[in-house]
Amino acid sequence: MGLASKAAGRGGNSAGALASLFRVILLSFGLWDVQTQTVANNKPTYIWQTGPWGRCMGSECGPGGSQSRAVWCAHSEGWTTLHTNCLQSEQPSNQQSCFRVCDWHKELYDWQLGAWNQCVPVSMRNVGVPKAVVCTRGEEGIQTREVGCVHKSDGVPAEDAICEYFEPKPRLEQACLIPCPRDCVVSKFSPWTSCSKSCGMGLQNRIRSVLAPPLFGGSTCPNLTEFHTCQPGPCERQESLYSLRVGPWGPCTISPVRQAREAREPKAERKAKRERQARQDRQGKRRKNKEKKELKENKGERVRERVKVKGKLRDPETRELIKKKRTRNRQNRQGLKFWDLQVGYQTREVTCVHRSGSPAALSLCNQQILPVTYQACVIPKDCELSEWSDWSTCSKECYDLNGRKGQRTRTRQVQLFPVGGGVECPELEESEPCSPQGEGIPPCVVYNWRTTEWSDCRVDVLLSQQDRRRSNQTGLCGGGVQTREVYCVQAPTETSSNLSSLKNKDASRPVNSDLCLGVPPNTTQLCHIPCPMECEVSSWSAWGPCTFENCEDQSTKKGFKLRKRKIMNEPTGGTGNCPHLTEAIPCEEPSCYEWLLLKLEECVPDNDKVCGPGTQNPQVQCVNSDGEYVDRQLCRDAILPMPVLCEVPCPKDCVLSPWTSWSLCSNTCSGKNTEGKQTRARSILAYNAGEGGDQCPNNSALQEVRNCNDHPCTVYHWQTGPWGQCIEDTSVPSANSSLSRSGAGVGTNEAFCSVGMQTRKVICVRVNVGQVPPKKCPESLRPETVRPCLLPCKRDCIVTPYSDWSPCLSSCQTGGAIKKKQYRKRIIIQLPANGGQDCPEVLSQEKECDSSSVCPGYRWKTHKWRRCQLVPWNVRQDSPGAQETCGPGLQARAVSCKKLDGGPTDVSSCLKFAGPMPQLTQSCQLPCQDDCQLTNWSKFSSCTADCVGVRTRKRMLVGKSKKSEQCKNTQMYPLSETQYCPCNKYNALPVGNWSDCILPEGGRLEGLLGMKVQGDIKECGQGYRYQAMVCYDQDNRLVETSRCNSHGYIEEACIIPCPSDCKLSEWSNWSRCSKSCGSGVKVRSKWLREKPYNGGRPCPKLDHVNQVYEVVPCLSDCSQYVWVAESWSVWKVSNVDLKENCGEGVQTRKVRCMQNTVDGPSDPVEDYLCDPEEMPLGARESKLPCPEDCVLTEWGPWSRCPLPCNANSTRQRSASPIRLPGEGKQCPPTTVKEPCTINTNCFHYSYNITDWSTCQLSERAVCGVGFKTRMLDCVRSDGKSVDLKFCEELGLEKKWQMNASCVVECPINCQLSDWSSWSECSQTCGLAGKLWRRRTVIQASQGDGRPCSSHLEQWKPCPVKPCYSWRYSAWSPCKSEGAQCGEGLRFRNVSCFVTDGSGKDQGSMVDEELCGDLEQTVDGDKQIILQESCTVPCPGECYLTDWTAWSPCQLSCISGDDLGFGSVQVRSRAVVAQEPENLLQCPEQEWEARPCTEGQCYEYKWMTGAWKGSSRQVWCQRSDGLNVTGGCPLTSEPVADRSCDPACDKPRSYCTEAGICGCEEGYTEIMTSDGVLDQCTVIPVLEIPTVGDSKTDVKTIRALSPTLPTANLPGRSGRTWFLQPFGPDGKLKTWVYGVAAGAFVLLVFIVSMTYLACKKPKKPQRRQMNNRLKPLTLAYDGDADM
Repeated sequence: MGLASKAAGRGGNSAGALASLFRVILLSFGLWDVQTQTVANNKPTYIWQTGPWGRCMGSECGPGGSQSRAVWCAHSEGWTTLHTNCLQSEQPSNQQSCFRVCDWHKELYDWQLGAWNQCVPVSMRNVGVPKAVVCTRGEEGIQTREVGCVHKSDGVPAEDAICEYFEPKPRLEQACLIPCPRDCVVSKFSPWTSCSKSCGMGLQNRIRSVLAPPLFGGSTCPNLTEFHTCQPGPCERQESLYSLRVGPWGPCTISPVRQAREAREPKAERKAKRERQARQDRQGKRRKNKEKKELKENKGERVRERVKVKGKLRDPETRELIKKKRTRNRQNRQGLKFWDLQVGYQTREVTCVHRSGSPAALSLCNQQILPVTYQACVIPKDCELSEWSDWSTCSKECYDLNGRKGQRTRTRQVQLFPVGGGVECPELEESEPCSPQGEGIPPCVVYNWRTTEWSDCRVDVLLSQQDRRRSNQTGLCGGGVQTREVYCVQAPTETSSNLSSLKNKDASRPVNSDLCLGVPPNTTQLCHIPCPMECEVSSWSAWGPCTFENCEDQSTKKGFKLRKRKIMNEPTGGTGNCPHLTEAIPCEEPSCYEWLLLKLEECVPDNDKVCGPGTQNPQVQCVNSDGEYVDRQLCRDAILPMPVLCEVPCPKDCVLSPWTSWSLCSNTCSGKNTEGKQTRARSILAYNAGEGGDQCPNNSALQEVRNCNDHPCTVYHWQTGPWGQCIEDTSVPSANSSLSRSGAGVGTNEAFCSVGMQTRKVICVRVNVGQVPPKKCPESLRPETVRPCLLPCKRDCIVTPYSDWSPCLSSCQTGGAIKKKQYRKRIIIQLPANGGQDCPEVLSQEKECDSSSVCPGYRWKTHKWRRCQLVPWNVRQDSPGAQETCGPGLQARAVSCKKLDGGPTDVSSCLKFAGPMPQLTQSCQLPCQDDCQLTNWSKFSSCTADCVGVRTRKRMLVGKSKKSEQCKNTQMYPLSETQYCPCNKYNALPVGNWSDCILPEGGRLEGLLGMKVQGDIKECGQGYRYQAMVCYDQDNRLVETSRCNSHGYIEEACIIPCPSDCKLSEWSNWSRCSKSCGSGVKVRSKWLREKPYNGGRPCPKLDHVNQVYEVVPCLSDCSQYVWVAESWSVWKVSNVDLKENCGEGVQTRKVRCMQNTVDGPSDPVEDYLCDPEEMPLGARESKLPCPEDCVLTEWGPWSRCPLPCNANSTRQRSASPIRLPGEGKQCPPTTVKEPCTINTNCFHYSYNITDWSTCQLSERAVCGVGFKTRMLDCVRSDGKSVDLKFCEELGLEKKWQMNASCVVECPINCQLSDWSSWSECSQTCGLAGKLWRRRTVIQASQGDGRPCSSHLEQWKPCPVKPCYSWRYSAWSPCKSEGAQCGEGLRFRNVSCFVTDGSGKDQGSMVDEELCGDLEQTVDGDKQIILQESCTVPCPGECYLTDWTAWSPCQLSCISGDDLGFGSVQVRSRAVVAQEPENLLQCPEQEWEARPCTEGQCYEYKWMTGAWKGSSRQVWCQRSDGLNVTGGCPLTSEPVADRSCDPACDKPRSYCTEAGICGCEEGYTEIMTSDGVLDQCTVIPVLEIPTVGDSKTDVKTIRALSPTLPTANLPGRSGRTWFLQPFGPDGKLKTWVYGVAAGAFVLLVFIVSMTYLACKKPKKPQRRQMNNRLKPLTLAYDGDADM
């Protein structure tokens, strides 16, 4: 084969080469052919091209328009050419007629949409799309439909362009989903039935039902029945082959005699007869009383006549009288006219059938008494109705502006009710909406929403003020919430439009809110309370001079020194609440004007000398006590400052520096122990020249001290109290003022009606002492004590009138002891203010409902049963006993409708309100001569007490039965029954859960306007919870709780925890500005004190350390901290010229950073607060001038560099000579210059704007309107912030707004409505009934407002009531009376049951008296059916079972997702066979499905059992745990049988999961060289074969410990541990090599250790060095194991 394949390969290669050569030749020929064609067809190809049709144009709308398009000739390559190049005969038309569409065509044409076609899979439409092998959700498909433009009136198709002109063409295709096929799902089989025969060959059946029908092309349902032959044993006698069978009853027919009579009477006459009878009915009522009287008079005579003619033929007159009487009786029988009751008869067939189903002669069924073949029945009559009445007038008699319509109805009457199963009556009444028609219809009453006025603005307390122990909650301001109540009123009519608004309010009577349409107005709105502006004052000025209190009057000689401060803002309420602005100190020698020393001029030596003593002239100005410059003439009486002595140093004199400025005064005032002092100093600049010049003074002369603030420390000021209440001033006539003031946050204007006066207290106070006499204070500065004021107008309380009384719900329940109440209320529209009339205390009233009259209602009245009618004689004459008029029959009765008060009414009222009509006919029995007649059982007699005595019931014999000896047999016909009195014992138990904790009613605080704000309402504290009690009798049946002496509840106290809000600390103080010069930030913070719980108000957003920060920009005055340098110290000359006392030296001085104030530097602070660049030198090296050297002053400041900075610019500083030089000496330069360098000594300046601050509120505001600020910063060109004066001096533009208003969102607390009234019990009876009450959210919380409670509803249990209901018993077995099979009857009873209403309780039967108050309905069906026809299968007959119950409603879903195809439920009937021979005659099984709602999603999955040998059980299970057949995908069905190839036929072998043969436990496999199991054998020990083993090639795949028992079977839980050195392929496993290697290493180790142990040790060498033992040091590394 190998050679052949190689040859084939070579042959294939040569063939491929030949094919390639052939292709090349063909390609060459093809190219040549193309070239020849190109040469032959060198003429170019031209074709006509057309453009799109243009717009339809025309003078008229419709089909008369025309449209054109472009047509041109083009080359096949695309370029345009002349028309002549194209064939003229083929030129397309460039114009055509069209339909010109106009706007009014929209009313004539529209798109007609066809129905969507069947969903076609995409794979069928597109060939290339593969179809999914496994369907999961479904297959994608496409649906198409036809869409066309048509004429609306007749549907004639039109051009699509017409409809496209108005609306795009609807889509023609849409995606769809073809669901996966759903196979039929059936249940598991039932157990096998018993054998259909007691002997011989029979059948056993087992059946199953359909759970889900096949859908979407799924597989059909399998057989629902399986048959199995059975043979209990041989029959001892011959089987009966024939059975008597009765057929169904035939139709009900009338007797032949009556039928012949009615046949002679035409239909028209019968109709006229009925109409005549109706007229007679009306006339009969009028003749009733008259005929009663006649009948009474002739009664005796007619009785005599009746006796006289008894047994004889009556004369015609008598017959006529009797006929009239019968007619009158029939007319007076109530309700008979509505029913055409005719008693007829029906028959049935009795046949004899063979087991095979074939009919046989009746004689073959050897039965002595044949079943009855006739019975009485009611002739079926359909319902007959009158014509519809006219429509009633419309229920709405006015024109509704809101478009609501009324109703109008029409009715029809029943002329003949259906009987005998005739067609039921349809609806007797129908209604339709209507509006009143005609002219002059008044408009309907309109109802509008009204609102009360807004309540006062309420600001919720700050989080930091939640703890009332820490702060009061008054004086809050800022944003808040105000509420109002909304109510519904009747809109005022036009006649009331001239009333004032106040009268309109009085006329606004609240009505039911349901009458108002539209959205009600808001009940909550945000508001704002202006925050009070505290009075801000400036710092105190310096004390002024001693001046007269009044300069105009200087006679008192009393003087004061004053200091003042100013109001810096506009405080709320005026300046009356500001602190005092002036303080006074008494002084001596006052003056109103003084000379002010401005400066001293230069020192001028005397006698025109160059140096030496001289004087300095002062420059002065006349000022008043306020420091203002005034005319110099006013200071004529003041002391003028004198010239000051001075000295200009000569060249050899000592030179002193000028005096420093006076220091701050050490005290603000002078007293006994305190005295104000000021100091100043000077220093030596150069020493004198030996004896030639003036000597330098000693050190004490270098300092001077003077007194300051020598006024006493007794400061006085006027102190004012608050302004009092505004009291009406009777001296001023009252008049309404046009001035108004805005209310606090309400936004309304408050009018003022009169002028009043306010007073306050003014006293003179000495600081730190208290009140003193008024003469101590300056009288001219005394504040005013009286001022005028405006009195606001009084405002009375306004309430609405009382609403109408709430309707009294009529309770027509018998024995209702609960009295209903009705309510009415009025609402406060306006609250009183300013001393107006108060509101009434009572705003709601209640009263008990009046006892209502008899409730209107209707009831059926049944009349006496008529005589029992038997089947006509001609029908029953052949039956045995027919000579006697007795047996089963039918009797009828009349039914009429009555009001509850007994009056007659129309039957239709009872049909509508009184439930189903009573039974009109019933079966009856005319007793035969031998029958015993007894009355019905009476009720049991009552028991005097439980568990004591007996109770009895009785019945009696009637008629001839009293004399019959047979009937007197009390064994067969007992006349009394006795029972022991019931012995009832009751036990009370709690049931159900505890209810919610419910606060007692009235424990809530309500707002005055009825608005409930959570937080104002007591929503917590002690309440009560309830648990229902249930009462059971000794049979564990539910009874009334009163039997257990229980009121139905257990009550227990409970606690509703109060909510606790988030609590934060107060704001900390503001930190210092982050920069000491320029703009920075300052911070303050709050920290968390307590977290919220129980629904308290939440915390604002906190950081990781539970703090909240507020950061605002700040601007630090660059001059608030300044360097202050003291005077230079005395020179320390290093290069000493002791003779001259001059030379190189060092001077030091102390430099400190101090806080700058208005009065100058005050307190020292840390050095880092001052600018380090500007720090003065603390030491300097310089040369102390020698005598006769020039002495200069200190260098003055550097001049400023001109801007912009330029390298060519310079700056300079200068000094002036103090001591001129001696002869031959010169002064050094007095001016120094240096170049201006940018960012070194020359700077540019610019403004920098900071970011906006956070919104700043008042200290007592929570939210609302605030302000935000930002700062201007002056920045130098090197980036350093400097004082603003540098930018201001340059006149830079300030174009930014520094302040802006802002709003902080107000936290709005949740607002809940009132609790509703308790609802009716959720269940009329049972254990699970609950009473509910609910509330709703009126205003949801916003921001940090208090959240809404999650408890918006509460429940408590209802008193437990037993659930009584009528319930059917099970159907009795179908019984065919008098025959073995055929049509029969089955019966059931209806009994009273009691349950606990849970649905889990099956219920217990109780006395029917307990259901006496219930309407006799079963599961809501008023039609009680206690018997129905059925079929008894004949022996050997194959038949269908009854329908199963409807299966649970099932959705079409995948993985829990509904596919949207609806839900379905199914029921089925299976086939039951009794004879093997009749299987071919069996009917087909049946199932039917119907759509349903509220379906469930079921999933199906395969389930597997444990392997047992080579097989396991596999079944399909539904997600509810039901085992089914079908539903699970067959593609994923697990394997139920596993097989090995070759088969495992060796003893003790089985097929493993791996698909190879293995042995049971206790045995090991012996494999052949091919890996096939050879045998299973027991191996007592583990043998590992070696390489040199020459035995047969035997490989083991399992070894077992021989010490363990070998009785364990595969799959048992206690498996033994075993080794498998060989794999399934017969090779050694890897671990075997590992074990061998480990054993080898262990062997080497043992040999090595043995060698070392046996080796002789060497002698130890002594070491010369001192080998001490080192101590052992343990270092703990943290490990726990140390």
